[in-house]
Amino acid sequence: MSILTYVAEAAQKIDPSLIGINDPVKNSDTAMLNILNTVYLWAGIVCVIVIIIAGFIYVTSNGNAANIKKGKDAIMGAVIGLVVVIMAFTITQFVLGRFQ
Repeated sequence: MSILTYVAEAAQKIDPSLIGINDPVKNSDTAMLNILNTVYLWAGIVCVIVIIIAGFIYVTSNGNAANIKKGKDAIMGAVIGLVVVIMAFTITQFVLGRFQ
């Protein structure tokens, strides 16, 4: 008996409940929620990093109007992005929480 035949026969005998998959729909919702939470986390981290860098640009502008504007615009954009990420996270938690 070859190894491929053995693996194919073993795969046919696996019951999803034996490996922790009881409800595929619920598990897909949980997986989607985990993926979205990871995306929201990284988006929030990027926003905070942009705020820090923009603040550094603003502070070190030495009165240069172009750098002041660039720093203010970057801070404003990052804060708006952070608010959007927080709102998306809240809406996702609310909507997916209703169906679980």
